[in-house]
Amino acid sequence: MTTAEIHYRVSATVRGHFPGRHRSTRGDSGFEFRGHANLLDAPDARRLDLHASLRDPLQNWIVRVHSERKSVPVTMVADLSASMGFAGARPKLQVMADFAESLAWSVWRNGDSFGFIGCDSAVRQDFLQPQTRTRGAGHAVAAALRVLQPDGRSAQGLLAAHAYLNRQRSLVFLLSDFHLPLDEVAALLDSLAAHQVVPVLLWDAREFALSAPRGLAQVLDPESGARRLVWWRPALRRQWLARQAQRREALFQLFSAHRLSPLLLAEGFDADAVTRHFHA
Repeated sequence: MTTAEIHYRVSATVRGHFPGRHRSTRGDSGFEFRGHANLLDAPDARRLDLHASLRDPLQNWIVRVHSERKSVPVTMVADLSASMGFAGARPKLQVMADFAESLAWSVWRNGDSFGFIGCDSAVRQDFLQPQTRTRGAGHAVAAALRVLQPDGRSAQGLLAAHAYLNRQRSLVFLLSDFHLPLDEVAALLDSLAAHQVVPVLLWDAREFALSAPRGLAQVLDPESGARRLVWWRPALRRQWLARQAQRREALFQLFSAHRLSPLLLAEGFDADAVTRHFHA
């Protein structure tokens, strides 16, 4: 089976040290003209610019400086709390596993490094993959996700994920259903502000759907494990739907306030949809 490839790009020049496909402001012998420099500062006589040298008032030898293409760290920060165990049309963790496998393959193809940070109430050491350029790193992460039975009672560990990220500005895919208090989401986004963040919402229509118009129903909070009996009636249904719409609007406004464009995956993993997110 061929792994689908994601064609991503970063929004700013990178400052990495390893060769890659992304624009940077480093290096002297690339292909993108950046400016001129003194031959003593960039000692490469092959790039000598005679016209610039003749115009130099200090009569220095001037060379052309060209930026080199560099790599960028790409990291998945994943919510592994109990709510991610929801299995609708396709289990959320299966979608996450497909995403990890495809992204890791694409990252390797681009010459970048791949990392994975899984969190529930704390950062999970068994789901912590430091940055690597190993070709099969995504397969191991995906295999572990496919057999995971999440039981974490919160996603507080996401707030500590920034400490495990590369100091260099990274491309971070933040995967969650974002069924978190909005103040926690805001704190999470603030903690990742030093990086380019793509929030990936793993939703399923069934988790928001209501049962029969009226009657007794049991509802479950997957995070706390609490169960409650509710008597559905038209007024309560309208209140439920209104609050659901308000919560969704508030979440998207929060992303907008942080200048982030969320990616919604509601029908399973789609590599083309991820690519369109970067090139639309």
